[in-house]
Amino acid sequence: MLDVLFPHETDLDAWRDAFQRGRTPGEWPHGLEALREVDPAATVGSLSEPTLGEKVRGRILPRRRPLLAGGARRGGIGLTWDENAGRRLALREPRQTMVTGVQWITDIVREGRDPGRMREVLRALDGLWVTSRGQVDALRAFVGDDGPRIAYFRAGVDSDFFRAEPFPSGDAPLVVSAGLDRHRDLATLYAAVEIVRDRMPWAQFVVQDEGSAGAAVPRGVTTFDRLDPDELRDLHSRAWCFANATGDNLHASGHVVALEAMAVGRAVVLTRTPGIEDYVDDGRTGFLVPVGDAEALAERLLRTLEDRSLAVRLGQAARRSVEEDLTLRHFVDRLAGFALSVAGLSLDELVEDGRMGS
Repeated sequence: MLDVLFPHETDLDAWRDAFQRGRTPGEWPHGLEALREVDPAATVGSLSEPTLGEKVRGRILPRRRPLLAGGARRGGIGLTWDENAGRRLALREPRQTMVTGVQWITDIVREGRDPGRMREVLRALDGLWVTSRGQVDALRAFVGDDGPRIAYFRAGVDSDFFRAEPFPSGDAPLVVSAGLDRHRDLATLYAAVEIVRDRMPWAQFVVQDEGSAGAAVPRGVTTFDRLDPDELRDLHSRAWCFANATGDNLHASGHVVALEAMAVGRAVVLTRTPGIEDYVDDGRTGFLVPVGDAEALAERLLRTLEDRSLAVRLGQAARRSVEEDLTLRHFVDRLAGFALSVAGLSLDELVEDGRMGS
C-alpha cells in the first residue's frame, strides 16, 4: 500500500547499516520505517533522475492527472519527503496516489527565484504536506485553488534515540548550534556569540559551520562540519542550551534539529519566523528573537546561561512538549492519516482490507 521513495543518491543500505550500529535514529531516512506500524506492508525504495524522454513527456502533459511515465501507473500510494523526490516519483514511477512533502519551493518563489517546472509537477500529484504553517497559503497560491490537497502538520523527533539526558554538571556553559539549512544566519549567530563572551568569557560554543557562509569564527567557538546523529545527541547532552539564527523564511528553518535538542531536554533559542511558534513556546520551552537581531539573541542566551535553574526548567518543559505531541510517532500518524485520506481510505479500512496485523 505505502511505497516510501527516496532519491537514489540516498544510500539506503548505508542508512540501514548505520541504524544497526546505533549511529542513526531510523532504519529508513527521517525514521519513516515507523510507517510500518500503520501498514506492515510498507516498502522503501529509490528513485533515479528522470530520463530526457521522461522530462520531455512531462512538459507536454495536461495540467492535471497527466498520463505520466508513458502511461504506466502502479497501484498503491507513493510517498516522498520533498518536492525534488516528488518530481522523480511523478516522472519515473507514478503510483495511483502520489503524496509528497514540500520543503523549499515556497521560499524559492517568495525570493523571486526560478521554480522551473515545479508548479506543473506538484499539480500532477494528489497530496502535498508541509511542516510549517507559514507555507500553507504560499503553497496554495503556487499550485492554484484547483491544485492537489494540502495539509499542514507538525514534524516529530525520535524521542527514544534523542532521549532525555541529565543536565550537565559544572559551571562552564556550553551552547550548541547545528543545521545545514540555506537560511541559517551564521553572521547574526556569531555576532551574538561575541556579545555573550564579552560578559561570560568562559562560555563555550560548538557550531556546525562548513565555511560556505564565509562568516568569521569568533573566539571561544569550536566548529564542526558534520556529525552522525549519535554524536550530535551526545553533544546536546553536554550543552546548557541550543541556539540557531536564521534569515526570514516560510519553512520554519531549523525546526528539526531544534526538536532533537528539545528531546534531549535542552532549551532552545531561535529566530522567530513563520511557523516556528508551533514548535517553541516562547518563554516556556525556549526563546524566540527577531530576524537578524544579534543583541536580542545574545540577551536571551545570557539569560539562560546565567540562570542554571531557568535553563533546567526550560529544558524539562521542552522535553515534555516533545513527549506530548512532537514525537516521531505523532508525526507518522499524521502523515499516514493524510496519505490514506488522499487515497480515499482510512486507517480502519486498511485494517479491514487485511493489510494490518491483528
